Amino acid sequence: MGPGNLEIWLNHFEHHALHPRCVPDGPDGLSDVLEADERELIASSIATFQLGEQSEGRTLLRAAERFAAGQAPHLPRIIELLIREEQRHASLLRAFMQEHRMPLKSTDWTDRIFRFTRRLAGLRLYLSVLVCAELIGNVYYRALESVTHCERLQVLCRTIVSDELAHVGFESQLLFTLRAGRALRAFTGAAHRIFFASAAVVVWLTHRTVLSRAGHSGGSFLRACLAQYAFYLGPTGACDGAVVEAA
Repeated sequence: MGPGNLEIWLNHFEHHALHPRCVPDGPDGLSDVLEADERELIASSIATFQLGEQSEGRTLLRAAERFAAGQAPHLPRIIELLIREEQRHASLLRAFMQEHRMPLKSTDWTDRIFRFTRRLAGLRLYLSVLVCAELIGNVYYRALESVTHCERLQVLCRTIVSDELAHVGFESQLLFTLRAGRALRAFTGAAHRIFFASAAVVVWLTHRTVLSRAGHSGGSFLRACLAQYAFYLGPTGACDGAVVEAA
């Protein structure tokens, strides 16, 4: 990814930092009624995803700073703004949960695994794990949107997906830049697909109540996740060497 592409992404994230997508509320905004059965269905599941959105991202920022030295001066600022956007998602979800009296989580075993894996190595491994979480998360948030009649939650899900699709575009383009020779690309690509599929299975097992209500079986959820992976990270994916439009 050249300096010009990084400048495009910097402009994108700075624009969204100044003009974040909003979720209207109040009497002239969206309906904020969450039925009791919907609350019971989603409370634990949404709390797990809220926990995953609130990472401070210090490891990622340090890795970006090391990589940026002398070759990608815009990268640390882009990563900082990306982390802030993730934290804003966590804040929006937390506010929704608190207003609907859903308990927050301070820890979860799936979140601990993702965080531990991201700390194992440098920028490429961190991004590889992060992009897996975001691609699977986008399928999850679309499912969550479909199982509720609460307009505020539906728009919140769409807002998160819209932001994170841009995150995936940036991260996947950067990952293609970081890949080494052809043989290593093939090896790491296969290992990454196995990790991704395994993570999707874990998410299905831990969130299957919500996903099943949305119409997913284990197989259909995995296929939906793999379709996202193929589009963004496959050998002919949308981001393979191309500039992704920063929406």
